[in-house]
Amino acid sequence: MEKRPNIYLPEIARIVEVRDETPDTKTFVFRFRDDQFHDSFAWRPGQFVELSVFGLGEAPFGFASSPTRKESFDITIRAVGALTRALHAMGTGDEVGIRGPLGNHFPFDDVQGRNILFIGGGIGLPPLRSLIHNMLDERDKFGEITILYGARTPTDLVYKEELKEWEQRSDVKFIVTVDRSEPGWEGNVGLVPMLFSKADIKPDGTTAYICGPPVMIRFVIQDLVSMGFAEENIISTLERHMKCGVGKCNHCCIGHKYVCRDGPVFSYKQMKGLLE
Repeated sequence: MEKRPNIYLPEIARIVEVRDETPDTKTFVFRFRDDQFHDSFAWRPGQFVELSVFGLGEAPFGFASSPTRKESFDITIRAVGALTRALHAMGTGDEVGIRGPLGNHFPFDDVQGRNILFIGGGIGLPPLRSLIHNMLDERDKFGEITILYGARTPTDLVYKEELKEWEQRSDVKFIVTVDRSEPGWEGNVGLVPMLFSKADIKPDGTTAYICGPPVMIRFVIQDLVSMGFAEENIISTLERHMKCGVGKCNHCCIGHKYVCRDGPVFSYKQMKGLLE
């Protein structure tokens, strides 16, 4: 009988770069210490890993980079607790444990030829960035690509240089807003849904991907349904506390589903059934 890999055993990964995004958020670029393992490592946008800081424990984090860029992989992390603060104190050359990839992924093959609408809020943009890069690297497979992004303030916007590149692309419609302005900001001020009127969205033929704070997701879904989006064409992540990542500990159980194993990506049609 073939020996199955131990799903609880992390692989050692090394930090090869750290980029400051906001005062409390950094992007860590990782590469596995074992080159052979790294070359065989594959993931899909929407999946996540369990990242261990040895001596402190582990926590789930989504991929922020595309599987089409395999030299390394990015994870963007906000410092909110002991483990993430310990991560923020790490630098190039430090090592962590990685279990994964885990969970399901955003639809990719099934939406080829359709228009794509991304709606990200705050730290919800990183998981979408994985899919955005993936689709931009295979741009001819998709119709119009629109990216709407909102953050609390201009300071809280992640990937600031990359946002400028998206804004300048002729094959992408990118619109950003902030809840509160700061000196020097001349862009939109208001919540993400206010951008819908500026984006010329066509519900027929468009698949929407959402990631952000739960309250944002709830109101965005309501607006998309009102606009005429079919429930199966609204794709989001489901907020639940994940722990083991493989459906064993019951921490993220909702109805008959485990968010870590059956999600974290669900269509609104699926989410609605679970929540009811």
